[in-house]
Amino acid sequence: MNTDLIWSKFLDKIQTEVNSIVYATWFANTKLYEIKDNIATITVPMEIHRKHLNDSYLNLIVNTLFLITSKTYDINFILEDEIKKETNLTTDIDKTDINTEKLNFKYSSNLIKSYNFENFVVGNSNKLAHATALAVAETPGETYNPLFIYGSSGLGKTHLMHAIGNYIEEKSNKRVLYISSQQFIDDFVKLGRDKNNYEYAEYFKNKYRSLDVLIIDDIQFFSTTPKTQEEFFHIFNILYNDKKQIIISSDRSPNDLKLLEERLKTRFCWGLTVDIYPPELELRKNILRKKIQSSNSLPEISEEVIDYIASNMTSDVRHLEGAINRLMAYSFVMGCNEITLQTAVEALKDTINKGTSEKANILKVQKVVADYFQISVDDLKSKKRSASISFPRQIAMYLSRTILNESFERIGLEFGGKDHSTVMHSCDKIKSEIESNNEIKNSIDEIKKNIV
Repeated sequence: MNTDLIWSKFLDKIQTEVNSIVYATWFANTKLYEIKDNIATITVPMEIHRKHLNDSYLNLIVNTLFLITSKTYDINFILEDEIKKETNLTTDIDKTDINTEKLNFKYSSNLIKSYNFENFVVGNSNKLAHATALAVAETPGETYNPLFIYGSSGLGKTHLMHAIGNYIEEKSNKRVLYISSQQFIDDFVKLGRDKNNYEYAEYFKNKYRSLDVLIIDDIQFFSTTPKTQEEFFHIFNILYNDKKQIIISSDRSPNDLKLLEERLKTRFCWGLTVDIYPPELELRKNILRKKIQSSNSLPEISEEVIDYIASNMTSDVRHLEGAINRLMAYSFVMGCNEITLQTAVEALKDTINKGTSEKANILKVQKVVADYFQISVDDLKSKKRSASISFPRQIAMYLSRTILNESFERIGLEFGGKDHSTVMHSCDKIKSEIESNNEIKNSIDEIKKNIV
């Protein structure tokens, strides 16, 4: 991917979107440093550029890059001086003629400044993780150590981890490092390859053992690297014993990391383990509203459009944000003054028609059951306990479990925040009714036909 060509096209488009003074002040001296792991790193001259571009033009940058590359990137602004420091450090490490002077340890925290607690949207599916993350940020090394956050991709784990790191950096002089598991593996592999490079060994030790906060993402990728696990085990012990904060994420719980050493899994459970579920409907709507509010590029969007997107894109936050970015690009290209439901359907047809809207999901189950019993979806999500509401609700929960194989927790969230034990009871009750009552069995079979 030619970063110079991309940025040349980017700057050309930006000049058509902002006036000449804004362009000369904030954009003219920027460069695209690299695109890696869905993150576009942009160099800026001074800290004021980083802050202003992030606060005022972030959505315009994301939108314009999408128009050029057809991809949505997270944006990381980095100062030119920081690039120079990293380049000098890499050159020193890679020299075959080893300098006799000790390698000075310099590092970048790798934190994405735009990921903070203020723009993290909280709902039932992530409120425990959010509250825990904030507690750790306020008292690192004291409250929950280690903090282990797990959940499927795109639910906000990485956002929360960066938010913790950014909060700690802003409130203290503690040294924070965010790193992916693959970056750690790469560092360790280099350590093994250059066994006689004592300077690099010293650099590696200082980089990881002298931190106040270590944040490591996607720990599941350690599963196939036993030697890396052993090194991380020693680093973990040193940091933990010194009361330094350790924050870890994974796509599954510690007990489900089958190829990870037992001693590591045990240590991961010493502190607190929290999970993040896929966002419930109301949270999906709030995420969309937040994204729209922060945009300075979108025409007015009605609640009807928000309902349409939130109802059809249920899996993760990234898809929701991607839908808004696509609407931005579509409205920009087509010159739309407003985004109607018809506009949204046309703009997102490739995304939604090939996505979750063609598949059964909890919302579809709710709609079919509600139509069958001539009640509303809101009734199913309510706290009403009359038989005319509670029985259809139990059927909808049962079908969500048996057809979609959704977790009890996720079903409870989508039915107005019901406890998982309530969902379990409902499923057991309907299963028993089916076995003893043919009329109910036939009704449920009829409902199923309209779902699958």
